[in-house]
Amino acid sequence: MSITQVLIHWYRSNKRTLPWRNTNDPYKIWLSEIIMQQTRIDQGLAYYQRFVEKFPTLTDLAQAEEQEVLRLWQGLGYYSRARNLHASAKQILNEYEGVFPSDYVLILKLRGVGEYTAAAISSFAFGQAYAVVDGNVYRFLARYFSIETAIDSREGQILFKKLANDLLDKNRPALFNQAIMEFGSLQCKPQNPNCTICPFQSSCRAFAENKIALLPVKKEKQKVRNRFFYYLVSEDLNGKFLMKKRDEKDIWQNLYDFPLIETEQAISENELIGKLLHLSIFNSKNLVVKEFSQESIQLLSHQKLHIRFIKVRFSFVEKEEFTAYSKAEIEHLPLPRPIERYLSQILSD
Repeated sequence: MSITQVLIHWYRSNKRTLPWRNTNDPYKIWLSEIIMQQTRIDQGLAYYQRFVEKFPTLTDLAQAEEQEVLRLWQGLGYYSRARNLHASAKQILNEYEGVFPSDYVLILKLRGVGEYTAAAISSFAFGQAYAVVDGNVYRFLARYFSIETAIDSREGQILFKKLANDLLDKNRPALFNQAIMEFGSLQCKPQNPNCTICPFQSSCRAFAENKIALLPVKKEKQKVRNRFFYYLVSEDLNGKFLMKKRDEKDIWQNLYDFPLIETEQAISENELIGKLLHLSIFNSKNLVVKEFSQESIQLLSHQKLHIRFIKVRFSFVEKEEFTAYSKAEIEHLPLPRPIERYLSQILSD
């Protein structure tokens, strides 16, 4: 059998039952693809189900408030995906009367949709012959053909896309695309794949050359930026917490967090208290520092956040960007995961 036939045969015997595989509704397929980007299936499945329940149609999503969408997305990270999803739903409602475009070029013009996502929607929803090339596909092809070209280089992207399209079953593109992605996810795994039961063992060049662990190749990793966040937490405002919406173009845009002091390196508690006394939102004469939390780490793409929470008591000086929210009101705000975890902890104590 050909590579294509083996993949499809393997898939029919080993595929997982996932809700977006039982539909050709482009909205639900698009939703699943955006959620599953940089997300594990076991984590993303619950989010997909909640989104479909809350927004069963594209029009429902388009007409929702952004804050509602972000709140439902909370915990998935990469919040630009949610903002782009919402913006594109509005675009489809306004420009295409709520009907998802079936043309690959038009799909590619939607915010947050790249070549992979456009190919996935085109093949899964409309049966069009576009090969998907995600991390699973890169890994399988790199190993099977023993390709050392970096998958994140322009040369590599062109090479692997051509290979995937050459292998694509033009009569059954959706089936083939699902098969090769599932094979990479379940069989040709990133770490410790079980090559002894692989149907490609006898023809896989990386296996023959003992290079499974070395492929695929990526370019040198981008340097990680360290950021130090010191959050100021007060529940002295009639049982409310002082918070603000992050509207700057940075991580967690349009999510809510506490007043923040950010530094380029870690500072001592005494240095931090000195900085607190100069913040314009406080009446420094009435400022009392009650407690410092231990440092927690939040890893983002190319960023490492070092986070500490400082409980304080103070007299609040009115500032436009800050609002005092009750516990009930906070339940409806989209929050960064570290803020959500911290509030869950202190509110349950």
